[in-house]
Amino acid sequence: MADLKSTYMGVDLKNPLVAGASSLTSNMGSIKKLEDEGVSALVISSLFEETIQLQSFKMEQDMSYFDNLDAEISNIFPDIEHAGPEEHLMWVRKAVEAVDIPVIASINCVDLSTWVKWSKKLEETGVQGLELNFFAIPVDMDQTAADIEKYQVEVIKGITAAVKIPVSVKLSPFYTSPLNVVKQLDGAGVAGFVIFNRLWHPEIETDREKMTFPFHLSASADHGLPIRYVGLLSEKVKGSLCASNGVHTGGDAVEMILAGADVVQAVSTFYQNGVAYAGTILKDIETWMDRKGYGSLGEFRGKLNYENSSEKWTFKRAQYVRHLLNSEQYIKRTSAL
Repeated sequence: MADLKSTYMGVDLKNPLVAGASSLTSNMGSIKKLEDEGVSALVISSLFEETIQLQSFKMEQDMSYFDNLDAEISNIFPDIEHAGPEEHLMWVRKAVEAVDIPVIASINCVDLSTWVKWSKKLEETGVQGLELNFFAIPVDMDQTAADIEKYQVEVIKGITAAVKIPVSVKLSPFYTSPLNVVKQLDGAGVAGFVIFNRLWHPEIETDREKMTFPFHLSASADHGLPIRYVGLLSEKVKGSLCASNGVHTGGDAVEMILAGADVVQAVSTFYQNGVAYAGTILKDIETWMDRKGYGSLGEFRGKLNYENSSEKWTFKRAQYVRHLLNSEQYIKRTSAL
């Protein structure tokens, strides 16, 4: 039988299927179900700086509500150990205690001090790793790409100096030079790279003239972008590679591993097919490996990455040139449709 064991950020996993951060990983019932169905690790839904700041502000406001009424009334509230964002820490700690698979915390902040402070707090919950969600919208037209990248490297150095658990980064594809950014972060001590974050974009309800954020799930067709960059990064960085976005089937996962991924993250497929579909994904990987004669993931991981591919043009923009050079063949195919 095929051996699906893998390693991510130095953490041993029983297989390459990781449940990505979502509402499914913020519910104890679905967390236990994900474990029962075979996922090897899970990423808890993110703690955002807006939550930290907003809830901290509200707590301070509630605690000081009666301060100007009477000196004796101001102490009617008992000391609160777990309030506001502290509740998130308590939830993460409960999740770690509830399952036997590795639990990875996720955080998205703005200020360096907040990144470091709450990364340390999350480490204290007992998680086996920390995933930094770096996505933010640059809205300052005077802020350069170099400024953004320099700050993110500073964040990594600050956090890796403050915590002992491995740190991964969940990246967006919207860098001018994603490979160079990964190289910088790899040198700063990142233990894993999640390629790529699925980003939410607004739409406008024209009748109501209101902004809305629809819940758009990914499709298998979305996994082409991570395949390209995982393939380009494979064997080039020290950190582990986690392919994300568009992983819906066992076949999708196999493609990612052939490109060089150590593990894959899945979310949308669980919403569409149910949490139990994790078992189907893993079974399909095993079936493919048995059919191909592979005993372990390492036997085919990176077999079709950029370095090992005999068709390197597939990773480059030059593929457009190749299609143009074969325009007659393209015309024949389209005319037959």
